[in-house]
Amino acid sequence: MDGDPSQEDRIRLIGRLFFKLSASTQLFLGFRLDAVTYPTQMSTPLNHVGNAKQYKNWLVKVPEVTAFFWIIKVLATTVGETFADFLNVTLGFGLNGTTLVTIVALVVALIFQFKSTKYRPSLYWLVVVLISITGTLFTDNLTDNVGVSLITSSVIFSIMLAVIFMMWHRVEASLAIHSIYTPRREAFYWGAILFTFALGTATGDLFAERLGLGYGLSLIIFAAVILIIALAWKNKFLNPVLVFWAIYVLTRPLGASIGDLLSQSKKDGGIGLGTTTTSAIFLAVILALVAYLTRSRKDAIPLDEALAE
Repeated sequence: MDGDPSQEDRIRLIGRLFFKLSASTQLFLGFRLDAVTYPTQMSTPLNHVGNAKQYKNWLVKVPEVTAFFWIIKVLATTVGETFADFLNVTLGFGLNGTTLVTIVALVVALIFQFKSTKYRPSLYWLVVVLISITGTLFTDNLTDNVGVSLITSSVIFSIMLAVIFMMWHRVEASLAIHSIYTPRREAFYWGAILFTFALGTATGDLFAERLGLGYGLSLIIFAAVILIIALAWKNKFLNPVLVFWAIYVLTRPLGASIGDLLSQSKKDGGIGLGTTTTSAIFLAVILALVAYLTRSRKDAIPLDEALAE
């Protein structure tokens, strides 16, 4: 019907609602949403991947997968593991309190991430750190509060991750990881990332604690599996998208093993730095790398390259 609002009108309406967020929240994230500059509109039509609509005013919302990406991802995973312990144990928030605080922070960060029209390293990696903590807490709550075994948790999160991938591919006709330039694709992307962290937590805890392999041996095992997968991809034995998500899952227990190895006491098989020191060190490195990427834009993906993927 002529009176029905178009999809473009709905997007504008949602944008106006987001702009009503308080100035204090905007300043907390380090930028003003109403000061976002949009790229010049393209005069010629663009091809697009799968079934995605054309968003001519949008840029790719995710970084290029480079060495910087994996370094920060592992560091963010470690921070997620140690910072969750810091809130839960050191500050005494408890598991429920830590979960509530983290989910609220994640929702706020995601609102800004979805509203942003381009890749902002500081905002993107803030969301990753918060999702890392949230995914960890999902597994911890199932294990500690509900009594679900780590094997069962691993199966549950594997199924949920598979469902997200099937829905993503069914709706978008693509699982391309560099062409995240529409809200719907971004929703699938962050949903998949959330369950990779939950699955990685369950798998890592299963190896390190329930199977009694310890943090050091678990680290070596996960690093070896990642290396094997990477070599298989380099020699064109595996699909790049499959390799990306497999390594994304495995870097979660890898980072957690690093965090536990550094933070846990010597009697528990760690080095004994403590959660506060470990979190501070890794967070400082993340901030330094993100600041560098923000200035250099080395991991930004041009829209035309993403559309050609």
